[in-house]
Amino acid sequence: MTRKIIVIDKEKCIQCGGCCAVCPRRALSLVGGNVVEWDENKCVGCGLCVKVCPANAIKIIEVDEDEDKE
Repeated sequence: MTRKIIVIDKEKCIQCGGCCAVCPRRALSLVGGNVVEWDENKCVGCGLCVKVCPANAIKIIEVDEDEDKE
């Protein structure tokens, strides 16, 4: 079984907070005004954060849950 997770490129991220504002589950947060953190337990992989990111710093990937546990 696969699940979707997001990957944030910290080099590209401009800390605008747009991803945090649109996340329906509040899985993303801007910590200390300069680091976006992601809570995988809240994320549903909807992709809204990817769509609003002006720096293209977020992408969604699929991971195999069985491999992830190893």
